[in-house]
Amino acid sequence: MADAALFLVDAHARSADETCRAFAVDPGHGLAPGDALARAAAAGANVLASAPPVPAWRKFLAQFESPLVILLLVAGMISLAVWAIEREHQLPYESLTILAIVVANALLGFFQEARAEEAVASLRKMTAAQATVLRGGVRTIVPAADLVPGDIVILEEGVTIPADARLVESVSLQTAEAALTGESMPVAKDTAPVAADAAIGDRSNMVFAGTAVTYGHGVAVVTATGMRAEVGKIAGLLGETKAEQTPLQAQLDSVGKILGVVVIAIAVIVGATILVIQRDFSAAALVGILLYTVSLAVSAVPEGLAAVTTVVLSLGMQRMAKRNAVIRRLAAVETLGSATVICTDKTGTLTRNEMTVRALVTPSGRTDFTGSGYAPQGELLADGKPLGEGAQRSESDWALATALLVNNAHVVERDGRWTVLGDPTEGALKVAALKAGLTPAALERRLPRVGEVPFSSERKLMSTVHCDVTNGARTVLLGKGAPDVLLARCTNERVGREERPLTDARRGEILASIDALAGAALRTIGLASREIPEGAGPPGERDEREFTWLGVIGMIDPPRDEARPAVATAHDAGIRVVMITGDHPNAALAIARELGIVPGAAHSSGPAGEAVIGARLEKMTDAELADVAARTNVYARVSSEHKLRIVRALQSQGAIVAMTGDGVNDAPALKAADIGIAMGITGTDVSKDAADMILADDNFATIVAAIEEGRSIYANIQKFLRYLLSTNLGEVLVMFFGVVLAGVIGLVAGEGEAVILPLLATMILWINLVTDGLPALAVGVDPAEPALMRRAPRDPGTGVITRRMWWGIGVASVVMCIGTLL
Repeated sequence: MADAALFLVDAHARSADETCRAFAVDPGHGLAPGDALARAAAAGANVLASAPPVPAWRKFLAQFESPLVILLLVAGMISLAVWAIEREHQLPYESLTILAIVVANALLGFFQEARAEEAVASLRKMTAAQATVLRGGVRTIVPAADLVPGDIVILEEGVTIPADARLVESVSLQTAEAALTGESMPVAKDTAPVAADAAIGDRSNMVFAGTAVTYGHGVAVVTATGMRAEVGKIAGLLGETKAEQTPLQAQLDSVGKILGVVVIAIAVIVGATILVIQRDFSAAALVGILLYTVSLAVSAVPEGLAAVTTVVLSLGMQRMAKRNAVIRRLAAVETLGSATVICTDKTGTLTRNEMTVRALVTPSGRTDFTGSGYAPQGELLADGKPLGEGAQRSESDWALATALLVNNAHVVERDGRWTVLGDPTEGALKVAALKAGLTPAALERRLPRVGEVPFSSERKLMSTVHCDVTNGARTVLLGKGAPDVLLARCTNERVGREERPLTDARRGEILASIDALAGAALRTIGLASREIPEGAGPPGERDEREFTWLGVIGMIDPPRDEARPAVATAHDAGIRVVMITGDHPNAALAIARELGIVPGAAHSSGPAGEAVIGARLEKMTDAELADVAARTNVYARVSSEHKLRIVRALQSQGAIVAMTGDGVNDAPALKAADIGIAMGITGTDVSKDAADMILADDNFATIVAAIEEGRSIYANIQKFLRYLLSTNLGEVLVMFFGVVLAGVIGLVAGEGEAVILPLLATMILWINLVTDGLPALAVGVDPAEPALMRRAPRDPGTGVITRRMWWGIGVASVVMCIGTLL
């Protein structure tokens, strides 16, 4: 089979039969073993390609790429050459000292950054080790690496999906795709074709490698394997994405280059000046002038700068670790302090990634729920007050009992953390029932389940059959599902403890309440019940009618409690917060408004009050996207390629971008950003390996704390740069004027000396290492200033040494020179 026929990029737009015909496979029989071998030879293994690992020696040598370090090495080699000529000492102390500084600095940086980049290797871990397939009409288990396009894969609850595939059969199938698309909820799957331009998150008839089945079962035909699968495309993007140089690295490299030019200029100017003054061109005089210029060069280079910078960054790294921010690269410590934009994922970063019931609307009114997440802690409120006894309480209890019983999830506590085993939506419903004081064991004894009609995407509801042992063993059918679908099957509603006919007027009111919840970006679930008459036969789908309406529940993945004040602090510090998510735009905007990322009014219009979706972004040129990125704070339904383009669009405008994320889909953007920030608890290995910083507590507020630390470190780096350069320039001036003004200040050349040197090179090194380095280190660990987070971010175009600092350095060095010569 030709390569073009091995893979289908538009399988989601075709029918299941068309897709199977394209692969020449019978979904009930599967591929013949021989055909599978032939396709494997043509398509290759179902694995992700990875770049060869970088040898440790190359990582170590990379520590010497800084112009400042190169400058030190050049100074050391010149000093070694002079020692070889002069042989005044038994050992070349100056050269050995410089070498020791450079090697110690490189070793410290190497060991701090020793963790290798293993993002693609981590992607491999996400793929399933085995897969159940039909081959030759026989169900068999094969290594996931042996899957080929056209294989018929059997999907069961709990399995990891081994390759991208088009569904041929779906029975209540739902998959968790948060790590790939950012969608916080399990996605219901069916077999109907979708639009050719549908985003990945909207391809309801496709399942993707690396995601997992959370509910139901199905059959699918493999459409893409290995690097052609969606997770493989991300691996490719990650391999193509180059890690950006941090602002601090760029600034220090610039300082190193400037110092190199200054050193050469000083040596040339001073050497020429001495020749002009002395007019002595003898060999002894020339050697003396060479020694002198080397001494000047050594004095101009701040040998302690690289070491002090590394130590200050390392100490900052340790302080950040205590605040739950784990830094993987030294230079990234400072970069956060320069951030002008934080691009953050929504699910699991700004939100808890734990579905929570917010409201229940029954015929007597709305009941609100406090608390968030899966911990069953909170209370029920009506009009802001605790829900008392009466009709609304009775309605709420029966509706929540129904939600608890039509439910296959389990809520458990592990190591002090509440989690859900099963579908997150069902888990949220069970938690809401627990908050109401309902006891699962008691309800299950009173209403034991005797049957189930599973959820299906066609019916959009699920029902369970129960025997009411306290009421004559009557049979009760309880249902939950899409509110509009379930309401259409209802003929009555439960008001208090009574059932009343459902009028058209009441239907309209109920639909309005459903729309109101949906308008607030709440996911809605309808609840209903009915009694099955005796002798009606085994309950089933045919009985999902003539229900009694109980109410509608609204739930959401809520924001973290600490996220809103963290966003406010970021705004006070002049930092934009931009939400980039694969979730639905309504859900994204609701969370963004609640956190203050966009204006709070639901009717807000314009870029500040709307979300740009991936389909629209797809059609933009880079220039158009850069214009939109300057004004837009919320992006929804975006893919990994979109996230990467958004980060680069912001960077093209001069922004220093911090990008947070936890999923596979975030990894390329994390690597391309000025600083990538991964979640430590919910984050995938891929995102952690691609990031510069990891949040050990998955707390957005930790980012703000890290920004404060980064700003403090940058301010301290400026302080010790000012100090070091002042003292080194002072030494240069002392050396220069010590020779030029030797007669005035009483310096006399010794016997055999052609040039008077006020300080020897060894003396200068000692001064730089002891009297410069240690005080500079003390300055570099100053605590943060109180108003640090109320200032705007520094201008990225401003150098680490400003014009005002240069003036200060110049004045201080002149004062030092005068004082020393006097």
